[in-house]
Amino acid sequence: MKVVALVSGGKDSCYAMMKSIHYGHQIVALANLLPADDGVDELDSYMYQTVGHQIIVSYAECMGLPLFRKRIRGSTRHQELGYRTTKGDEVEDMFILLREVKKQIPEVTAVSSGAIASDYQRLRVESVCSRLGLVSLAYLWKQDQSLLLQEMIANRILAVTVKVAAMGLDPAKHLGKEIAFLNDYLHKLKELYGINVCGEGGEYETLTLDCPLFINARIVLDDYQVVMHSSDSIAPVGILHPLKFHLEKKVDVQSSTSPDNISETSLQKLGTVFEVEDTLERCEDTCKSLDCSADPIDDLAHKFNISRTNNKRTLSLSCSLQDSCNDLREDLKTVLAKIESLLAGFGFGWENVLYIHLYIDDMNKFSEANETYVKFITQERCPFGVPSRSTVEMPLVVMGFSKAYMEVLVSNNKDKKVLHVQSISSWAPSCIGPYSQATLHDNILHMAGQLGLDPPTMNLCSGGASAELELALKNCEAVAKCFRCSISTSAIMFVVYCSKRVSSSERHDMQEKLETILRQMRISQSKEQNTCKALDPIVLYVLVPDLPKRACVEIKPLLYADDGTEVAAETITESSGSETPSYWGFKQEKWHDSCIQKLVVPGKICAVTLSITSEDVEKICIRSKSADSVNDGQYLHQHKSLMEKSSRFSFYLLDKVMTENGVGWEDITSLRIYIPASLQMLIDILLPMFNKALSELSEASQKKVSNGNEPIFNIVPVIGAGRSASSVSNVVTCELLAQKS
Repeated sequence: MKVVALVSGGKDSCYAMMKSIHYGHQIVALANLLPADDGVDELDSYMYQTVGHQIIVSYAECMGLPLFRKRIRGSTRHQELGYRTTKGDEVEDMFILLREVKKQIPEVTAVSSGAIASDYQRLRVESVCSRLGLVSLAYLWKQDQSLLLQEMIANRILAVTVKVAAMGLDPAKHLGKEIAFLNDYLHKLKELYGINVCGEGGEYETLTLDCPLFINARIVLDDYQVVMHSSDSIAPVGILHPLKFHLEKKVDVQSSTSPDNISETSLQKLGTVFEVEDTLERCEDTCKSLDCSADPIDDLAHKFNISRTNNKRTLSLSCSLQDSCNDLREDLKTVLAKIESLLAGFGFGWENVLYIHLYIDDMNKFSEANETYVKFITQERCPFGVPSRSTVEMPLVVMGFSKAYMEVLVSNNKDKKVLHVQSISSWAPSCIGPYSQATLHDNILHMAGQLGLDPPTMNLCSGGASAELELALKNCEAVAKCFRCSISTSAIMFVVYCSKRVSSSERHDMQEKLETILRQMRISQSKEQNTCKALDPIVLYVLVPDLPKRACVEIKPLLYADDGTEVAAETITESSGSETPSYWGFKQEKWHDSCIQKLVVPGKICAVTLSITSEDVEKICIRSKSADSVNDGQYLHQHKSLMEKSSRFSFYLLDKVMTENGVGWEDITSLRIYIPASLQMLIDILLPMFNKALSELSEASQKKVSNGNEPIFNIVPVIGAGRSASSVSNVVTCELLAQKS
């Protein structure tokens, strides 16, 4: 991509440019914001470093690139972490600056910045990029600061301190010193006082005088003055005010900005400094709200399949069309509008949605689905954070579904913590658009589906399914760490979507890789933290037609981010021995336990997967005296009664597990029933069949189980599913999550 680099003069923005070039991008312009008054060194700003701004003008000549500069007219008006377009805010100065760069150099598609740890700064850069249709590049984001500082020094960034404001840093001694000289001392201060060695806590600021990108000249600081801002005895604050400097030409250096590498437009501007002025439309044009309204849908013109769980705090709501529009875009538009209407009926909006499962019939139309999705779900409509999301291709049409099918997890409050990093970085894959990496609510971390993407390039890794799975797990762990938990110790469940292109033997290797990685991570964490406290997660494998980017595997983790209280968790247990109610004539047998995987955090969470194989169906039918009908391999297609028995058995076992663990049907937040398309049973047969079984259970048990004609489960068509990656041939697979209010 062609990149404009935000430069403050500091080491971080320079190294961010170098990393952008390393990952194949091209820097074609520089952008800088400076104080409105030349006599001012530093502004009271959370966004911009301005100390040393007098020297930044030389960067154009040093690098042989156009430099766009704008004076900061705004101030800090919007002080919340997440930024919303605000009249008079200093962020709007950045918007005007980058808008002008894009106007002058239309081929610019990305912005580089040196953010390392500040969500405040990152979110504002991402907001501006989003409004301008640019991609944010933040290759230093979440990187280890000690390693970063070492890399900067090793890569010949010559930067000197221009501000110090931390315990142990003395303006008289430490201003004007090179970072290479201060490296050991900064690490000593880290051990003593816990400072950030890259200065991310405001401990110090730097000015880059030379680096490999300065192809034409280096800056020589001839004279400066130390200006004290605070003479505090513990942490004095002082800045370096440049008085005199000159450029020292470099010779015999091949230019990386040769005419062959840049456009004619950029070539005409090489080394030029442009002053960007405010425009008349400043307030009216840059600060107007976006119209996010979607076209209304006539509900009466369509019939829907709708399901809803009964949990009063967090419920699952799903919707698909009974009468497809025969176009994925139109189907999804109709489904989104219906869900929006249903949410409004509960007094909710998209801001209440925690997670979205988006199932589409054709992954080749993924971009069309996204274009429709973003018309409904936007940053403006979700001021507390956009939902996390998993997108998977499912065999929808062959089972009577429309081409798009959605399930949303909804909270009755807006008390959630959302991680949404849109910048491309080396940390974890970016989410460029209105979907986030993870959402934490009521101690449960709902993580977006992760692919085996290389974060800095956003390309799928090579090496097949096992390699993709390993990198996907690494990406999951990076996200989990932001919430102070780990996939190795905090995972409740992993749903592993496998593409049908992956062979059975590859899936077997992938499963072994998953188990090995989690075990090794658990051992490592146990040694580091001197503890072995860990949940033993459920793993469910789901075979699907295709995944985004033609990936082999997508992992969807669900984590318990506990509040520090001790929890006891269990996975598979034997029958408690207590009297279990018998429904439909089913009675407890030993083989029933082999159908169940569960993880229970007593009094809080009950997660269950139920697997019914063809062998289990045979046992069910034998107990029901229907053995004569199970010898034909196509028995389910020929005899719906067998699926009816399976549906009843499924709910019998689920009720048994929940009852034994003090969980009721009203506590269910989500219940998915995966049915393989190979059974050739349509949704208009399956939905009433399973709903009837649940109603019968409700009547027999005197429990409030169903919502009348509105199911509390949603049926998801798949190619296959199972607890083993190499054997995904279940007849029925249930995935249940219940949470006590």
